[in-house]
Amino acid sequence: METETIFGQIVGKANHYQAVPGKGGTRRIIKDAAIRAYERSFLRQCTKYRGRRISSRFKLFARVWHGSERFDLDNSIKTLLDCLQMAEAITDDRLCYQIEAEKHIDRCSPRVEFALLEVNEQKRLFG
Repeated sequence: METETIFGQIVGKANHYQAVPGKGGTRRIIKDAAIRAYERSFLRQCTKYRGRRISSRFKLFARVWHGSERFDLDNSIKTLLDCLQMAEAITDDRLCYQIEAEKHIDRCSPRVEFALLEVNEQKRLFG
């Protein structure tokens, strides 16, 4: 299993969407500049898994080093899965069947370290 590291503070999806005017007086939801910048940075740095197009069930292993305590681990994982799909590392984040994640604090060097493991059959996790 190969590990990849992406440097920079991962941006949680839930906090970085904004409502803007749409057609006919409706509102639409778009990503803000912070999440778009993180996605571009992720795509530049993702080299080991880029283009693998994993299309079977997989497990995600992630260690997230945030710059402070205020960031949520669950929102970070959602962003990570979206970025992996954008980088064509995975074909669909719905194929993720298990996540093992840790949150750490590193004020000087926030980053995400991750690995993907394809699984051929879904194992029973609970009795």
